[in-house]
Amino acid sequence: MSSAPPRSPTPRVARMKKDESFLGKLGGTLARKKKTREVSDLQEEGRSAINSPMSAASVDVHPEDTQLEENEERTMIDPTSREDPKFKELVKVLLDWINDVLVEERIIVKQLEEDLYDGQVLQKLLEKLADRKLDVAEVTQSEIGQRQKLQTVLETVHDLLRPHGWALRWNVDSIHSKNLVAIIHLLVSLAMHFHAPIRLPEHVSVQVVVVRKREGLLHSSHVSEELTTTTEMMMGRFERDAFDTLFDHAPDKLTVVKKSLITFVNKHLNKLNLEVTELETQFADGVYLVLLMGLLEDYFVPLHNFYLTPESFDQKVHNVAFAFELMLDAGLKKPKARPEDVVNLDLKSTLRVLYNLFTKYKDVE
Repeated sequence: MSSAPPRSPTPRVARMKKDESFLGKLGGTLARKKKTREVSDLQEEGRSAINSPMSAASVDVHPEDTQLEENEERTMIDPTSREDPKFKELVKVLLDWINDVLVEERIIVKQLEEDLYDGQVLQKLLEKLADRKLDVAEVTQSEIGQRQKLQTVLETVHDLLRPHGWALRWNVDSIHSKNLVAIIHLLVSLAMHFHAPIRLPEHVSVQVVVVRKREGLLHSSHVSEELTTTTEMMMGRFERDAFDTLFDHAPDKLTVVKKSLITFVNKHLNKLNLEVTELETQFADGVYLVLLMGLLEDYFVPLHNFYLTPESFDQKVHNVAFAFELMLDAGLKKPKARPEDVVNLDLKSTLRVLYNLFTKYKDVE
């Protein structure tokens, strides 16, 4: 993680120096050299374990020469999974989201496991998302201080998520040990809970190598870990409404609703010699939504505010997001749908947006 120049001092503290670590304070130079050897040994043993997943690691290691205690367990993502395009996309989406949220803090996150493990960035992220100040020390260089901060941050996260039934697949130890799987589980849950304006790739799974020390040797196994499911399951998990019921149990009534909404939007779009026949596709680029808001509120939308002929995904998202802003300005509630969902032809999301307009403007001529 680094700060983009020129910058005033950021709330992100400098990395903990090796001689400031708990182990360094106890053992000085000898301990630091041993620590370096231990990390190298563990990585090498991990690679050996990956190459022979169901057998003991090929290198004999004494308990005092590795970070793992007897019967202790450590997990790591299989290198092949790290190279999976969907996994890389998930990491990039999460990184971009965090940096967008924290742009005013002048914080730039480059690596999830390296920049989030000590609780500093997670604290700032949660404070922004939840719009509340956490009672924690701003500067925590010691391991004990980092863990205390993490404990406070994660307790706050748990208080927010637990009542909604989220499975909490992380803890202080896993986050502080830079367990990328646990960190991603945490971030995905936060993104879903706070309705982040992002679209996570669906069905992302990774192969995780589970390494356990038994009788001085490292033994390993592979397990598949699901990081994301479908957008519908993740985003709509706790927000079932009338449209969920229509889709699941009354498809015949859904057809009637679609016809009513088509009639409603065409009543106004016809004034511009425009006509909608397919709700699924014709609102996906945001142009008709923007024009419809102008017609319903009786004003002209300057063409430089949106893309009249959008070509890229980002341009379409811009248009839909701009239409959402116009809706908020008109006193409508924030749409449950995300701009990305409308652009991706999610019919239920589009229907929710249009029904919101219909409810307010159905009597407007």
